[in-house]
Amino acid sequence: MTALAARMLRHRPGSSIATLLALALGALILTAMGTLIESGLRYTPEPVRYAAADLVVARPDTTFVSREFGDTHTSTVALPEGTVPVALTGKILGVDGVAGIAVDDDITVTGADGGPVTARGWGSAVLTPYQLVSGKAPAGDRQVVVNSGVAPLGGPVDLVVGGTLRTYTVSGLVDGPRVAFFSDAHAAAVNPRSGTVTAIGVLAAPGTDVAALQTRIQKIAGKDVAVLTGAQSGVAERSADRSAATLLVQVGASFGGYVIMLIVFVVAATIGLSVRHRRRDLALVRAVAATPGQVRRMIMAESALVGVIAAALGVPAGLAAAHWLTGELTGRGFLPEGFPMLPGAVAAPAAAATIVISAVLAGLLAARRVTGIRPAEALGEAAVEPGTAGKVRLISGLIALVAAGATAAAAVSGSGQTALGAALGMLYLFVLAVGLLAPWINTAAARLLAGPLRAIFGASGYLAAANLRANARGTATVLTCLVLAVGFGGSVWFLQNNLERQAVAQSRDGLLATRALVPADGLSDAAIAAVRAVPGVRAATPVRHTSVVLPLMGDGEVFGARAVDPAGLDQTLDLGVTSGDLAALGDGTMAISETQASTFGWELGQNVPVRLGDGTPLELRVVAVYRNGLAFGDIVLPRTAVLGHTGTGLDDEILVSAPPSADAALAEVAAEHRATVVDSAALTGGLARDLALSAWLNRLLIAVMVGYTAVAAANTMVMAALARRRELAVLRLTGVTSRQVKRMINAEQLGLLGTAVLLGGVIAALTLSSVVRALTGSFVPYVPPLGYVTVLGGTAVLALATTILPVARLLRVPPIEHMGIKE
Repeated sequence: MTALAARMLRHRPGSSIATLLALALGALILTAMGTLIESGLRYTPEPVRYAAADLVVARPDTTFVSREFGDTHTSTVALPEGTVPVALTGKILGVDGVAGIAVDDDITVTGADGGPVTARGWGSAVLTPYQLVSGKAPAGDRQVVVNSGVAPLGGPVDLVVGGTLRTYTVSGLVDGPRVAFFSDAHAAAVNPRSGTVTAIGVLAAPGTDVAALQTRIQKIAGKDVAVLTGAQSGVAERSADRSAATLLVQVGASFGGYVIMLIVFVVAATIGLSVRHRRRDLALVRAVAATPGQVRRMIMAESALVGVIAAALGVPAGLAAAHWLTGELTGRGFLPEGFPMLPGAVAAPAAAATIVISAVLAGLLAARRVTGIRPAEALGEAAVEPGTAGKVRLISGLIALVAAGATAAAAVSGSGQTALGAALGMLYLFVLAVGLLAPWINTAAARLLAGPLRAIFGASGYLAAANLRANARGTATVLTCLVLAVGFGGSVWFLQNNLERQAVAQSRDGLLATRALVPADGLSDAAIAAVRAVPGVRAATPVRHTSVVLPLMGDGEVFGARAVDPAGLDQTLDLGVTSGDLAALGDGTMAISETQASTFGWELGQNVPVRLGDGTPLELRVVAVYRNGLAFGDIVLPRTAVLGHTGTGLDDEILVSAPPSADAALAEVAAEHRATVVDSAALTGGLARDLALSAWLNRLLIAVMVGYTAVAAANTMVMAALARRRELAVLRLTGVTSRQVKRMINAEQLGLLGTAVLLGGVIAALTLSSVVRALTGSFVPYVPPLGYVTVLGGTAVLALATTILPVARLLRVPPIEHMGIKE
């Protein structure tokens, strides 16, 4: 049957073009997403900073342990700023087999040109290793070793350390990237995290069993600290790459999963429609004694051949798309420079296999209808449009509809992540219900639209209503594709608009400060004191951006947080407190947004466990719940809680409430501390730009999903239109003019398009309203005026162009020529 399938494809290629296009586009998307996942999962950071160390003691991860249904579940999450106690050095030095150790202080330093410099103590140079090209090691607080080309040996070099500009003398030069080595004593003095260091490098004595030494050190280091071998030490030094790897896996898996569902649905619908349009061919094969199994194998072989060709076209295009996407992600800051993206050796064959298997299974499902009838009935069955779908489909559709209604109620009544999950589930359940109930929806719509169509289009409207009613099952796929396009396009795409708009509005309304000092590298306590000493300054609030790690559904998640000085906070920032009081923010307390409070089930006054970015565990009491989390982060901590626990030890901005008369003095303070004075509108504008950048990836991937759905709808409608050549020829031979046929087609499309836009619009409105309410508290979402035009106009153009143009092509051929053409 494979040879017969190949001959049928060769002589009847038109019916397989739509399937080929859908599968090829699916292979392209899956290959690109699979390459992201493969690169993220197989990423192993190479040791650079600690390449010469035999062992590295660090805390790159933190572990959460939970119990579910009697089973213990362990989750590991990378710490944004993991550190280890410096007191461990004495214990490690006493371990048998240790020849020496070196602590690594990761100190944030800025060069005179404003560029970042990696600063460390000279004792850690042995871990890379760095060697002096000329000069000598630094001694005292005013000597530094830098890389060649920064400054001449013996000359001065300006570095901003701890927010203060200092002048050092270059005592030695090394080769390599931008680096500054202080004396070990000076590095310890300027280290903002007193009592902790980034890592401890261990040098083993000659002949020591490193694995045994690793075990001995692990025993004294404790369970919260990792003892890594030299080959594993890259985990402790390249957190940016680890975050990028996690991002690739999350993006590829989430959107790849959605695309797989779309592909399965689209391919099943397209192949099913193709088989329906060849009922006479397949019926003839059955009538000449072909067994049901032979026909099924033939259809499956056709589908497999189309799938193989589609994979051959789509997979290379997907690899090229992955290369382009890598460049875009790197250029926009999602990936660090030089991140090792893999060539897709696993992703490519996996995508090809998925496409071929999906095509074969879709062919098997489509063949069941044809092979389920007896040979004597086959030709008669092919002559008429099959009746309404079966009871199983009806019952399944009603179950999906009821489930969608239940999730809609949960989305409306819930809040936080619960409401978000329910809203997205509602979207897919409603679309599934429409896909299953489409024949009955089409029948009901045709009856309701019969009168209006006759009134508007006359006899052509009567024929259109009759066709819609008679071909309710045949147009089910078209309706579902259109609803899917409108539902996705009108909900997921505009959700990003609402998030950006609400975040900017919250920032604009919540910033009570009139000015802000924004530094190039960070602001020290001296800068805060200088600002508060300016005459006219009513309040000055230092803000430090940090992270906390929280357990969520058994897994650890990193959340952005802001640490602020509560003094005068009510004059610089309005978080929109809904319960509690920010005046109570102090040691051992925290404030949290409404969204996350609902997600975690936290209540006012409750003590909750959190971990800071360096892994330090704290138990904090919730003293306030606020609504402006989109603009100001989900968690607000007192500044004292993070002192000594953040990488720079500096503040990211100072919010100032002061009259214009203080501007000149503030400018002087800013110049002294290498900062810029901006107004609150500039901060809001910066937030909008950051949101637009972060939204780019979401919009790109959503556009791919909606675009794929639109292509599927176009394929389906073109196939459906071209399959009507015999029907239109009969109408023209019985006296119906070409103009009346066109009016009939227009009336049909108007009825079908109106039904799809109504259903898709309702689904999109419910989904969008539920999500926006969960995030902002408002039931009324924002949709840009151009958005309405884009969704409605795009859907209308898609439906009309993919039907009217093919029908116009058919009408240019004399009807008698189409009477002899197979269906």
